[in-house]
Amino acid sequence: MSKTLQVSGLTVAYGEIAAVREASFTVEAGEIATIVGANGAGKTTILNALCGLRDVRRGSIVLGGEDITALPPHERVRRGLSQVPEGRRLFGRMTVAENLEIGGYARTDHAARKRDLDHVLELFPRLRERSRQVAGTLSGGEQQMVAMGRALMAAPKVLLLDEPTMGLAPQVVDLVIDAVRRVNSEGVTVLLVEQNAYGALEIADRAFVLESGDITLTGRGLELISHPRVRSAYLGYDA
Repeated sequence: MSKTLQVSGLTVAYGEIAAVREASFTVEAGEIATIVGANGAGKTTILNALCGLRDVRRGSIVLGGEDITALPPHERVRRGLSQVPEGRRLFGRMTVAENLEIGGYARTDHAARKRDLDHVLELFPRLRERSRQVAGTLSGGEQQMVAMGRALMAAPKVLLLDEPTMGLAPQVVDLVIDAVRRVNSEGVTVLLVEQNAYGALEIADRAFVLESGDITLTGRGLELISHPRVRSAYLGYDA
């Protein structure tokens, strides 16, 4: 497998406080990978650094063999990196259709963009029904579908997902996880941060445990489910 995303010695700080310290990990093409950690461990900071929304103090980010560490966010999108942020962050006064169209703003391949829009609406049929509805009036689950669809409209090679099931009803959680699996099966590499550690580890080809800004464990998702430290700290089981 080719290395789609390679992070080496990543250090990100807020002032003098290092939120992420010398983090190194690799996500291979076609994988689902997840970062597991407590609140405040630095998971979202890593995703924002990968997208160019947080400055990197040291280290490098390589996407598909190209060093993108110094590139602005919009250039990272053009190179195949797309994020679904925590809290969705939709344009609440715009319609569902307009939010989805914005996701493909950087693309000039109009026919392919139309095919991808059709695919998003097939993946989330409810969005077709709600296409003219203002996004801010949707339910939480529907807003998450829009956020994922918007990111997919950029035709990403790597999709970053930050807490995609937070606050959603169980049946909507299942729909979102199924969508992640399907998108991955179609060739999109996924890096997932998820409050439901068990659910994330269950579908992950590769997993990283982040503790106070440091990656302390790496392994296959199902392997880490059985790890005593992971079971005790993140899954609610006695070690």
